[in-house]
Amino acid sequence: MHARTTMVRCDPQAVDEGIEYVRDAVWPMLRGMSGCVGMSMLADRDAGRCIVTAAWATHEAMRASAVAVGELRDRAAEVMRAEEMDVAEWDIAVLHREHPAGDGAWTRVVWTDGDPAQLIGMIDAFRMSLLPRMSDLPGFCSVSLLVDRDTGRASAAITYASRAELEQSREMGSAMREDFAAATGMRIVEVAEFELAVAHLRVPEMA
Repeated sequence: MHARTTMVRCDPQAVDEGIEYVRDAVWPMLRGMSGCVGMSMLADRDAGRCIVTAAWATHEAMRASAVAVGELRDRAAEVMRAEEMDVAEWDIAVLHREHPAGDGAWTRVVWTDGDPAQLIGMIDAFRMSLLPRMSDLPGFCSVSLLVDRDTGRASAAITYASRAELEQSREMGSAMREDFAAATGMRIVEVAEFELAVAHLRVPEMA
């Protein structure tokens, strides 16, 4: 499984318009494309920062979608009055759902850097040691781990049932990240929190 992420930095006043466009125009178009297995949108309304992720069954399907998705992206940039857009492609290394994420769900995203040669070991450690600890956190719904095998970059998205439960997990989540980084040699680049604004995910379990 593969994913393409588009990170948008935009006018905070245009975030709601962007969510509406992604929900009502982008997703209907994506779900009609061969090989698309889901889409999500994370939003930080205060900062004017959003992440749209489309998941694909194969690398070939993701690449075949590039032109059509690029046109949708250009229109989204206009709607959201985007200042910057960053597009990245990933392998989906882990995806685990404990509970469905309903209305009001929030997501914490953790970006890391590391040695590409150590990436397989990091993925195994994520599955074996970190995932069971996450599953015990109050309000935990799901987690995905995206990796770039060429560069060693990774992005983990952990979703909670509510903002309150996400906030309750901050201290324990921070301790878990520090332990994991020390054990695997990964470097934590950034941690950010977002509203799960759109969720249409059909990616199968990959834990």
